[in-house]
Amino acid sequence: MTKNSTLVYSTDKGRIAAEAKPAIQPEGDGIVRIRRETSGRKGKGVTTISGLPLDNKALEQIAKQLKQLCGTGGTVKDFVIEIQGDQREKIREALSKQGFTVKLAGG
Repeated sequence: MTKNSTLVYSTDKGRIAAEAKPAIQPEGDGIVRIRRETSGRKGKGVTTISGLPLDNKALEQIAKQLKQLCGTGGTVKDFVIEIQGDQREKIREALSKQGFTVKLAGG
């Protein structure tokens, strides 16, 4: 058994609940990156926002504000906000007004 695997069954004790690992936000360089992505989404484009130095609750609040601003849906997955459609310019302006250093990344 490797160090990274989680024990879910033991012959001594029977079934063992997997330990919940707290989500840890990766360290960033202080720049919020906004990208347009289509891979894995059947050609539908989404705008992704990464690098926000916030916890999950604050990310949910920012995502809610951005969804209302753009009039679209979206979600937060693994400290990355996804907003439906190509909304890069609107999001860049909104985040810049909130004091974040923003960079449009990718093509």
